[in-house]
Amino acid sequence: MSDTQEVKEFYDHYVGKQEKIGINSRHLSIIDKLLKAGLKSDHRVLEVGCGIGTVSQLIARKAPKGKVLAVDISEKSIEKARNLWKGLSNLAFEVSDMSDFNKPGQTFDFFVFPDVLEHIPVEQHPALFEKINRHAHADSVVFIHIPAPRFLEYNIRQEPDKLQIIDQPLDTANLLAAWRDNGFYLEKMETYPVFYEEKDYQYFILKRSTKINKSTLRKKWPVFIERLLIRVRNGLI
Repeated sequence: MSDTQEVKEFYDHYVGKQEKIGINSRHLSIIDKLLKAGLKSDHRVLEVGCGIGTVSQLIARKAPKGKVLAVDISEKSIEKARNLWKGLSNLAFEVSDMSDFNKPGQTFDFFVFPDVLEHIPVEQHPALFEKINRHAHADSVVFIHIPAPRFLEYNIRQEPDKLQIIDQPLDTANLLAAWRDNGFYLEKMETYPVFYEEKDYQYFILKRSTKINKSTLRKKWPVFIERLLIRVRNGLI
């Protein structure tokens, strides 16, 4: 497995490619799903693996009353990000691979992993998730976006020259178990297509494993309409 210095150097040289790509369908899909997951205008957000801040600035624009802290292992990426998005006062960047991340007393509403976990060695995930747990509160949400494992396996076989220095398919069961051990449960997961007809990406929404102290019945009219539509679709009406 590549060491930390090799990874830093790889992403230092990856800056130009990121700038050339700009905003694409994957970035826009991430923002759309973050909003559906509950991202609010006043939320405090930590983005891990921000690169030159392409997703970071999109998040910051959706949280104008909040604060976005974006971190990356690459000093050159952070330098470029600070220059590109210096006009956004609610967006800050730091150089960190999360091994040294420590903000005593500071918590975040959202933790965003935009296609980064597959580039971090799996053996480092438990310590990383523990850091997130330490900076989470009862209502914190973790949003993870990664390549679908089967599609990444295809790329490893067919197009290895397009891969990054570390590009590993992530086993869903192991990933969720590691988050469970840090007090989170799976709220939602979906594997879906972005660039290809085959489902090439997936995302996870994880929330704190807090007890349900009260149950509330759904409002009657939305339930009635929902069930009526199901009957219509199935030819029952």
